[in-house]
Amino acid sequence: MKPSLQDERIALRALEPEDVDLLMRWENDEANWPLSGTLAPYSRHILREYVAHSSADIYSSRQLRLIITERTGEQAIGTIDLFDFDPFHLRAGVGILIGEKSYRRQGHASRALTLIARYGFQYLGLQQLYCTIGANNQGSQRLFEKQGFKRSGTQAQWIRLNGRFEDAYFYQLLNPAPKK
Repeated sequence: MKPSLQDERIALRALEPEDVDLLMRWENDEANWPLSGTLAPYSRHILREYVAHSSADIYSSRQLRLIITERTGEQAIGTIDLFDFDPFHLRAGVGILIGEKSYRRQGHASRALTLIARYGFQYLGLQQLYCTIGANNQGSQRLFEKQGFKRSGTQAQWIRLNGRFEDAYFYQLLNPAPKK
């Protein structure tokens, strides 16, 4: 049975061509760059190409980006990604952005993580999800810990931010019902 990609407040949906303007705004917001490792703005052409090819199978593209929306009204509020998908080791990285600032700190990121974890574990059969979070990003640490991710390591001086290096923490969420 395929798990639902929605709950009573939000839904996760595939990228649509109409999302290019949203992605332009969110991806090119320099305040988000330190979190995503972005070094330069994306062009409209690059984002159009990305969206056009985003429907590719996760097994061939090794990534999946979904738009987080309000369940009613379809207001797009952010993105959630599975990346570095490894079908042999059954793991994927996860990243999240609530791009619409007025929707932050309302539980949408927690809900999206719950939905993507259920999808990854129940539908894709993943053994684990993981992420890397800067040591100074306590908000993201709390978010992922609240969802059951466990800090399993420290990457010393991993992130360059404002001319200084900071440690990063490696987090993992193991499938509570792994396949045997």
